[in-house]
Parts: sequence; C-alpha cells; structure tokens
Amino acid sequence: VDVVSSAVFRKSQQLNKNPVEGFSAGLIEDNDLYRWEVLIIGPPDTLYEGGVFKAHLTFPKDYPLRPPKMKFITDIWHPNVDKNGDVCISILHEPGEDKYGYEKPEERWLPIHTVETIMISVISMLADPNGDSPANVDAAKEWREDRHGAFKRKVARCVRKSQETAFE
Repeated sequence: VDVVSSAVFRKSQQLNKNPVEGFSAGLIEDNDLYRWEVLIIGPPDTLYEGGVFKAHLTFPKDYPLRPPKMKFITDIWHPNVDKNGDVCISILHEPGEDKYGYEKPEERWLPIHTVETIMISVISMLADPNGDSPANVDAAKEWREDRHGAFKRKVARCVRKSQETAFE
C-alpha cells in the first residue's frame, strides 16, 4: 500500500473511532480508498433541516498535498453548489495564492484538513451560504432576493426528494 493510500486509510479509521455529528462517511467500494460516499444530515434550524444529502468525495493520488473533490449526488439547491453538484468552498480549493485575490492562502486547502474538517465546513456552508462567491448564480440571486419565497420552496423540494431517495 502506497503512502497516500495509507493516509486515506488512516483518515477512515480515525473517522470510525471519532464520529462527528451531522454526517457519516465510508468507502464507496472496499477496494478503492480514493472514493468515499458521505451522507450529510441537513443542519437543524436551517432550510436544509431534515434532509439526507448524499455526496461523493474523490481523493487525488497526491492527497493530502491536494484537496479532494466533493460532489452532491442528491439534488441540492444552494449558492455554493453548482448545478452539477460540485461543492465550491475555500478549503477544497487548491493550496496557495488565489489568482482572483478573494481568498487568503490559509482559507484554502492545507494538508492538515481531514474528512471531518471538510464535512464541518460543508455543514456550516449549508447553514450560512457565501453569496459573494457563488457556484450557482441563480441560487445565490434567489437566496439574496427571495430567500423566504422561491429559494425556500426549491430547497424544501430538495429536502423532500432527499428523504425519499436517501437509502436507495
């Protein structure tokens, strides 16, 4: 087993010993340490409460030097999740300087991040979207302009659908 596989495997073992509230994670297939499935429970007191959102984490071969990619499999309407399900948050961005000057290097990926810190950031993102840096411009516009109308209705539809399909 190479060094990267060992690092991913250790993360898996740590997660099993120290579960974090609000999500569960595990390998999609036992023989592939680079692809994980996560179930995220919509945080209480948010529009996403009650939802059970499935996502995949794909680790690069040079993890932990580079971040994994995260993609929601369950439909989700959120300013920081593009319409294909790809999650756009700072800690999943490549390490180093932001060529647009929006993020500080310390806000981006660092090798000390774990599945737990990623999931905590994603749960925080669900509770408090970043409308200034949207991956889904339409969702960001609705969140800013009609949060308790059209945005809330679309999120509620996603929550219902997530509950129906959570364990398929």
